[in-house]
Amino acid sequence: QVQLLESGGGVVQAGGSLRLSCVASGRTFRSYGMGWFRQAPGKEREFVAAISSTGLSKTYGDSVKGRFTISRDNAQNTVFLQMNSLKPEDTAVYHCAGGGSAWPRSSIDDYDYWGQGTQVTVSS
Repeated sequence: QVQLLESGGGVVQAGGSLRLSCVASGRTFRSYGMGWFRQAPGKEREFVAAISSTGLSKTYGDSVKGRFTISRDNAQNTVFLQMNSLKPEDTAVYHCAGGGSAWPRSSIDDYDYWGQGTQVTVSS
């Protein structure tokens, strides 16, 4: 069993930056690809970014390419999401996900474990 805990959310003005962190419990963290998803009120959960177990392979959703960067520190059991040039449409609850495979994946169904999420609000 893996537990995921996100942090780093907050309120920021458009054009600003935030860095989200997700700390995982358990020794198997380094075996899993990890992902970030987000969900805005009234909308479906959306893929943001994913990273392989080694950190060498990454993939991003079209709406965040060039602005967000995913990374991980396996020694610290942590995955990060650096968010730059934030826009009001980035406002959502951001969830960390893991498990199922060593590869980065963009489908919600491919992940076994989910965090509770951290709120990101971007004001115009």
